Amino acid sequence: MSYSVQLIGPEEKDSLFETYVPRLLYTSKAEIYGCCIKLLTESEQTRTKWEDNFYTANENTRSHGRLIVINEPGQPLSVKYDPYTKTAFLVNVDYYGWIKSIALAVAGDVLEDEHRIYSVHGAAIDVGCLGVSIIAPSGTGKTTHSWGLLLVKNARLISDDWYFVRLSSQLPLAFGSEKNCYIEADIGKIWNTYERLVDKAQFDQRGRAVVNVRWIVGSGGVIPMATLQKIILLKRDPQDKNIVTPLNVNEALQFMLERNFCNPHQLVRDDRKIELRKNFFRRLFEQTDVYLVNTTGTPQATQDEIRRVLSVKK
Repeated sequence: MSYSVQLIGPEEKDSLFETYVPRLLYTSKAEIYGCCIKLLTESEQTRTKWEDNFYTANENTRSHGRLIVINEPGQPLSVKYDPYTKTAFLVNVDYYGWIKSIALAVAGDVLEDEHRIYSVHGAAIDVGCLGVSIIAPSGTGKTTHSWGLLLVKNARLISDDWYFVRLSSQLPLAFGSEKNCYIEADIGKIWNTYERLVDKAQFDQRGRAVVNVRWIVGSGGVIPMATLQKIILLKRDPQDKNIVTPLNVNEALQFMLERNFCNPHQLVRDDRKIELRKNFFRRLFEQTDVYLVNTTGTPQATQDEIRRVLSVKK
């Protein structure tokens, strides 16, 4: 992660907004699991990616949170967030992956505080009616292996990057958050099935593009929710010879705490918020089977191990 979040109050928020508002040529409202998050920007490209990425909210719906994305030549990159009004200012943030993740974090802030609905920076896939989540630190294979699982017969995507969870006395429910996925170009090299998808995409300067995976998995290959039963945590540790390790609740929770919940996009990280998230993950792990998978092998070999854990065929 290459940005930090500065928390501000409503007065500074109002001052910044008045400074930037004459330049905000484009606006667009996204519906993120019941939250209306409004984008205000001077960048047409950012607005276009946003609308490709998220479901559109009715323009008459009042926003629950706002992102102001602006370019200031000569100024450093900065992210400022007012948790009272749920307003984020992104200055010189030209990586869309951060923009969309901060939008999801704003929605998560609303849902966590007001509705006891929690965020997971991870993938959720329904594999033949078995709800599976892959949670991992960046660079350990979350996207690679969630898209690998999508190649299993009767597998359907809920989300490849971020989803929301409702807990109850029953099994946890995972809900998707985005209309389309923001992927790297090398996914077609790892899983050849996706080469046609990559060929159609227009990649940005970071080598990423918003794509519609339905072109490959079909219109029924993306669904809005699933019941979670299995959780796969990933790490990449060449010193550890174990490939698959079942974890108990405390072990799984410790893994998450040591890695900042595998989520570099938490806008507020005070003691109260950390305790909320800690209690959420404890309950989530109590209701699911958790496995730690070491991704030091080839993607194909690791995917075989994950499918073996889930008892699904190649």
